[in-house]
Amino acid sequence: MLTQLRDIVDHVAKAESLDDALALLVKNTRHSMRTECCSVYLMSNDNLRLELMATEGLKAKPNTVSLGIDEGLVGLVARSCEPLNLANASVHPSYKYIPSIAEYKFNSFLATPIIYRRQNLGVLVVQQKEKRQFTEIEESFLVTLSAQLAVVLAYAKAHESWSTQLQASSTQQKQFKGISASNGVGIAPLWFDDAQPKIEAILPSSCIDIELEKDRLGNAVELALKDFRRAKKRFEQELNSDTLAIFDLFSHLLNDPMLKADLKKQINQGDSAEWALRQVIESYAGRFERMSDSYLSQRANDVRELGQRLLYFLNYEDKLDIDLSHPVILVTTQLTASMLASIPKDKLKAVISLEGAANSHAAILSKALGIPAIMGVEFNPAHYHKSLAIVDGYSGLLYIKPTEALIQEYTDLQNEELELSKLITLDLDKPTLTLDGHLMSIHLNAGLSIDSNIAVNKGVDGVGLYRTEIPFLLHQRFPSEEEQYLQYKAILETYPQKPVVMRTLDIGGDKPLPYLPIEEDNPFLGWRGIRFTLDHPDIFLLQLKAMIRANIGNNNLSIMLPMISGIPELRQAKAFINQAYEEVLSESEIDFSKPRIGMMVEVPSMLYLLPRVAGFVDFISVGTNDLTQYLLAVDRNNSRVSHVYESYHPAVLLALKQIIETANQHNLPVSVCGELAGDPIGCLLLIGLGYRNLSMNTSNVAKIKYIIRQITLTEIESMTNILLHHDDAETILTDMMSFFEQKDLLGFIRAGK
Repeated sequence: MLTQLRDIVDHVAKAESLDDALALLVKNTRHSMRTECCSVYLMSNDNLRLELMATEGLKAKPNTVSLGIDEGLVGLVARSCEPLNLANASVHPSYKYIPSIAEYKFNSFLATPIIYRRQNLGVLVVQQKEKRQFTEIEESFLVTLSAQLAVVLAYAKAHESWSTQLQASSTQQKQFKGISASNGVGIAPLWFDDAQPKIEAILPSSCIDIELEKDRLGNAVELALKDFRRAKKRFEQELNSDTLAIFDLFSHLLNDPMLKADLKKQINQGDSAEWALRQVIESYAGRFERMSDSYLSQRANDVRELGQRLLYFLNYEDKLDIDLSHPVILVTTQLTASMLASIPKDKLKAVISLEGAANSHAAILSKALGIPAIMGVEFNPAHYHKSLAIVDGYSGLLYIKPTEALIQEYTDLQNEELELSKLITLDLDKPTLTLDGHLMSIHLNAGLSIDSNIAVNKGVDGVGLYRTEIPFLLHQRFPSEEEQYLQYKAILETYPQKPVVMRTLDIGGDKPLPYLPIEEDNPFLGWRGIRFTLDHPDIFLLQLKAMIRANIGNNNLSIMLPMISGIPELRQAKAFINQAYEEVLSESEIDFSKPRIGMMVEVPSMLYLLPRVAGFVDFISVGTNDLTQYLLAVDRNNSRVSHVYESYHPAVLLALKQIIETANQHNLPVSVCGELAGDPIGCLLLIGLGYRNLSMNTSNVAKIKYIIRQITLTEIESMTNILLHHDDAETILTDMMSFFEQKDLLGFIRAGK
């Protein structure tokens, strides 16, 4: 049976057209199941009709029979999303008689829906004249076949292989959905850049002249370094230091001795420069992909981008083949920072990446430049090259060949956006007060650059989270105490008289160091965060001493401990902090106070231990990203289940409510440093729950401060109390959308003002 399944799916996948594929499907399925009839129906684009696309046994030509979603047994299967097995179909209440197809002669009926990621693509049906129920084995075969076919058909749909009967005419407006990566609206013709080399397309190849290959690779590295320096220089006047550090990161990686050594090692074994490059890049990217931290796991894309640029300079001229006589929307398989730098800003209205994630460096750069961007769009860009399009960066929607009415609507929204962007920066440096006079504290998340510079944002009250991992990840050894001291001192001096919270090293099985590989079956729940540093007091004490030394004369440091799951970890960590403090104090010529000590609340076990935490720490900070992931048992970087990751999930909101109430009962200061704090809806939910300290990326500060100033604490608390009784995130989101509309704030969560 497995062989039959595999054969059917293979034949379908290899067919030259969708019509051929479906014809093979019904023919081979009918033969394998020894039935007298097999038919396949596909769902129309509006999900309202099912079209008979292919049949063996019915008296009908393809594309001549159409059923409403509420019609017949086929419609019932599509609506219910479950198989239907009948011995005598004609007596079923949902049976619909269609004279033209001569279906009356078939009695037994077995149908299964074809579902891909909750999207119903169609229905597969087998029928026989004999009145009998199909066996469990037969039903299982058809269900399994439908599940395997769903992947093939989903790919066909994404690449627009659906039959013309299922598509509107080529002159009609098309709509596709992606992931929002940078807000804004762009209107211009699409320009598909398909000339970029693809590192995954490189096949194994050897070389004759090893030294020549090394020279080629060395030349490519030099050209890439010049490219990144040129890109950084171009953006120096537009971007803050944190964002500009993206280009420093690439330069740092290119100068990495270990990377160069690994590349030369492969070439010395006889590999061509291209094949050596692919092997090493995939190895390095895999290391990052295994990390649970969403930001760090996405650095795998940066490593691949680096590989793409090196491959580009190995074989291509330094030129992006694009017509810039008029503005364009750039479409590419994988958006890179270099692509953004190569196109004048006034000519680039938006970007679309067929692959990539919302927190890739290219996405971060797009956001910083104010260029609308959507990622992960599934469509055939070659088919629409130079077609007029609209990119809605708020919703992730792409409209191709839009109607005049839609163009006018989005043009008006663009004008409103310009007004709004000017409005939110007017009082950036003023306190963040609600309309009824309640003060909120806005802090900065930082630490994603490799140098000691962080974004200087006059609108923040301090740094709520400084990540210390990047220098550890990019060095080929542990940074010395002196190197760390200089880094931390520069950070503390950037925000004098303002609190700076530094998180201790959050490294481990999910974020392996290149010089300390760690292999684990489940790194997400393994040896990471405080578990790693407690097991390595040598590393931990070195970092703590560097932080405490850096605080001398600044006196604005707070130390935060990650991934705490129990009191014993807190007790041990505090002992090390006390030891480090005493050692630095004994070596210092002046007295200085011990820094405040806090912990991240991101492991669900701490929800029950918070009453006991107050005696150990001075403050807590909620990491909503990991807390949500652990509460809902979902890896948000896994595309198969990422839809389950819901920041507004009732369980998440109730957990956040429990945390703030417990913290208040024990006079424990609390802040939020996860992505929810920088989200327009999320920040108001947090305020409604009782949070007063929010930490976010610098790009979100201005809009969040503006939003808070437009509401009263009373109304958002009342709204949140109602939302806590809802059963699902979708209802909560709908109600919050209505609230934003009432407050004239919809422009922050969709296009317009």
